[in-house]
Amino acid sequence: MGLLIAALHHAGLATLTHTPSPMRFLNEVCERPPEERPNVVIPVGYPAADARVPALTRKPLGEVLIEC
Repeated sequence: MGLLIAALHHAGLATLTHTPSPMRFLNEVCERPPEERPNVVIPVGYPAADARVPALTRKPLGEVLIEC
């Protein structure tokens, strides 16, 4: 999924992942059988001309890495 999002971003499209709960309504909306279960929704579109992306920072690796 990460490569898809990166490719969409590179193509100038805006996207995000969304996991609504419960997801069952998507089977009806997408006309899919009950044995198929959606996992994530990925809306894609062109951003507005004045759209702004928040500046997000990552935690330092030492805060999230556990060495064994």
